[in-house]
Amino acid sequence: MARVLLLLPTETYRARDFLEAARALQAEVVVATDRRLAISSVLGDRAVSLNLDDPEASAHEIVELAKRDHLDAIVPVDDQGVVIAALAAKRLGLRHNPIESALAARDKAAMRHALGAAHIPQPDYRVATESSNFAALADSVGWPCVIKPLSLAASRGVIRADNRASAVAAAERARAISRAAGGDERLLVERYLPGAEVAVEGLLAGGSLEILAVFDKPDPLEGPYFEETLYVTPSRQPEAALGAITRTTAAAVAALGLVEGPVHAEVRVQGDRAAVLEVAARSIGGLCSRALRFGLGISLEELILRHALDLPLRHKGRPWRASGVMMIPIEGSGVLEAVKGRDEALAVPGVLGLSVTIPLGSAVEPLPEGDRYLGFLFASGEGPGEVEQALRTAHSCLQVVLRPQ
Repeated sequence: MARVLLLLPTETYRARDFLEAARALQAEVVVATDRRLAISSVLGDRAVSLNLDDPEASAHEIVELAKRDHLDAIVPVDDQGVVIAALAAKRLGLRHNPIESALAARDKAAMRHALGAAHIPQPDYRVATESSNFAALADSVGWPCVIKPLSLAASRGVIRADNRASAVAAAERARAISRAAGGDERLLVERYLPGAEVAVEGLLAGGSLEILAVFDKPDPLEGPYFEETLYVTPSRQPEAALGAITRTTAAAVAALGLVEGPVHAEVRVQGDRAAVLEVAARSIGGLCSRALRFGLGISLEELILRHALDLPLRHKGRPWRASGVMMIPIEGSGVLEAVKGRDEALAVPGVLGLSVTIPLGSAVEPLPEGDRYLGFLFASGEGPGEVEQALRTAHSCLQVVLRPQ
């Protein structure tokens, strides 16, 4: 029986979907996480605890584990496991990305340097330390600019600034957010790029990138914060723009040196030109992958495991309907008391599901400080416009009740 190790940070949404995919493939799963007790009741001895903040030590423990019982693949589910997977898989002779590429995909500054060296279209940027003259750096990249912590994800701490005073304030705020999350003190200062934004989902095999889906983001992401909400596929971008998106993403992946496994990219589009905002060596986050089905109905997680285990991919087949997901935003701070209107939202034609992922009674906070969405809405339809409308209508049915904390 094939045996795969999943690197699953405790806070990930995606454990269930990967475990179901492994079950469909009849593959034995070992789960490595930062809190063994969270899953040991389900997996018993097949749950191991690692310090995911120490890649070298974690990789060593995985290699020792493989000596006791073989591993056929190591799959990182979120960003936190990408470097660990590369280190351990290299030592075990399994499919992996180069260590330097995995590190670059985890560090926004290293990613920008690699893309710049390969002349990949991207925003002009500077790296700021705590002692940097932040206003001068912002002047040098041009206005408006966007301030980003180097090591956070999901738009956390990302703030647009339109002048020197707001740039300095944004830098202080972004640094405080990164510090509170245990992240890097350095910040990235980028020139804001106007245009439509898309998300690209791909799968690498031997350095060859296959584009699996391009998601439109119909809500404009213009700041001051960059909370993502709607993802709809297939994209409604014209063919020339889709060609540019595909070419630019493939060139960016090659510039980083990534060669195996899932890729998730964020790209800005102006006319028939595309520029790279982010590239990650993982698949789409949250529960968004549930909006995708391939071939005879297999999930994105099954595709990823099939690739890692060198099984036939079997993702060709009948075309699937247009689909989409709404990441339900948190619109205020407080304690979550209720989410009303769920039945009404689920009754909207085209809506397939609603998952509220924050337990009632939990404290919530919006971006840029927040790190979670309230939940996820899913829909499908004959076309992307129909899907978008279904998601917007369903969202309008929901009433989120917060009380002051």
